[in-house]
Amino acid sequence: MILINVRFRPLPEYVENFREVVADFTEATRAEGGNLWFDWFRGTDDPSEYFLVEAFEDGADGAHVNSDHFQAACKLFPTVLSETPQIINTSIPGKSEWDRMAEFSVE
Repeated sequence: MILINVRFRPLPEYVENFREVVADFTEATRAEGGNLWFDWFRGTDDPSEYFLVEAFEDGADGAHVNSDHFQAACKLFPTVLSETPQIINTSIPGKSEWDRMAEFSVE
């Protein structure tokens, strides 16, 4: 699995409708065959930040970054963001789903 977390800071005029601004990119990415999840979250401590948690099957990253919708996003995002996003990108070979958290086990 390729697990990616990205922190976005939209320009002030896009903070409230950021999810709508990126809706086409979101839906197209979720429809990709290798996409496992692609979920947006708004910051609770700082509501002007958005976080993207996404995962792809091993090897599906090439098709994603070469897709038409990703190329369109490369043009869109710099026009609606106040700064370059921050990213954590890691590979977990053979992983494809969530695990249960043993420390907070519910009986």
